[in-house]
Amino acid sequence: MIYENSFCYIKRHESSIPWLEIHAKDEYKELSNDEEISLKIFKIAMLIEKEMINFYKPTKINHASFANYLPKAHWHIMARFSDDGFYPECMWGKQLGDLKDYRASFDEFCDILVAKLKNFK
Repeated sequence: MIYENSFCYIKRHESSIPWLEIHAKDEYKELSNDEEISLKIFKIAMLIEKEMINFYKPTKINHASFANYLPKAHWHIMARFSDDGFYPECMWGKQLGDLKDYRASFDEFCDILVAKLKNFK
């Protein structure tokens, strides 16, 4: 876990790309179950997206919130690159090429993100 506040926590997802998950602390299945918390988490997801764009200069940012295997409201935010091995497929899709590891600076990115999240309202 890289960050926690009163309503959510953020953790790394094991992958070759920068990938974070935001989990609501309360156990609810759908975003509409707690609209106020969902909106706060959406704002955090936008902050993560902007920081990933600034730091990594990715080809695209992906967001996902399927929650079929883990029936709990949570969000995935991924920095995608044209040579990440899956692009343009989703990261759960078919691998199309060799994996390139983009995690070398992930600790530095997480430190920057956590510093920004400390000021999150």
